Amino acid sequence: MKINLECFPCFLRQTVTALSQLDLDDDRRCDIIGDVLCVLKDSDFNKPPAYATTFMYRTIKKATGQDPYAAMKRKYNEFALSLYPGLRERVLKSAYPLWSAARIAIAGNIIDFGIYESFDVEKTIERALEDTIEVDDFDFFKAELHRHDEVLYLLDNAGEIVFDRLLIMILAEMNKRVTAVVKGSPVINDATMEDAVEAGIERHCRVIDNGTDAVGTDMEFCSPEFIEEYNRHSIVISKGQGNFETLELQDKNIFFLFQAKCDVIASHLNLTKGSMLLKGRFKP
Repeated sequence: MKINLECFPCFLRQTVTALSQLDLDDDRRCDIIGDVLCVLKDSDFNKPPAYATTFMYRTIKKATGQDPYAAMKRKYNEFALSLYPGLRERVLKSAYPLWSAARIAIAGNIIDFGIYESFDVEKTIERALEDTIEVDDFDFFKAELHRHDEVLYLLDNAGEIVFDRLLIMILAEMNKRVTAVVKGSPVINDATMEDAVEAGIERHCRVIDNGTDAVGTDMEFCSPEFIEEYNRHSIVISKGQGNFETLELQDKNIFFLFQAKCDVIASHLNLTKGSMLLKGRFKP
């Protein structure tokens, strides 16, 4: 997908929201917003929105030297971990643990400070565990998992990764060798190695980083080591909207687990905003 004109108000809102997390005076915030607008003005409209937001957040980081969402990430890791024991029990007692864990992982994608200022995680979990979601390729997902011993799992946001831990745990119990991938350094509330350790991901699988702070998974910015891992794996689980934007056209066996959280993405998918997806890239 490509940048849409409707993306620009969202870009500006994200900038204002990020700067509001920092102790800056209004003059300094206005200067940084001006710098961001200059970056956006020169954006390549043929690239996905995640490409522009990468440079937007790099501009904020360069100007402030701070991670705007560091405290919020810790808060939501702690919150998600408080829910983890009950959700783990619920998954293990369910009739089909893989199905339940996948749905909870999709629900966790609601934790996104780049899109939302507030969200109801527990309500979203209950909605995800209902019988129907808008795009549900679970049977294809299950069949493909049985064909592969190794899985590359692209993580998305802090907090959310605690729910991913449930799915990774089930995959490990299915004797799948999972490699989970975090960002190389902070951007928005995306998970880094520190978040993965805090969430307990490494107890169930190998964890690596992709060598970049880019939004989504853009091979232009990723490290050679990550690209080698990506190319080596024959099945990928991709969490989040940014990863969908940057990997949608990849010639790869990818399963996208996320929520269509903005009008632009929803329209691109011919869905309504808020739709939940377990979408196979090569569904027959």
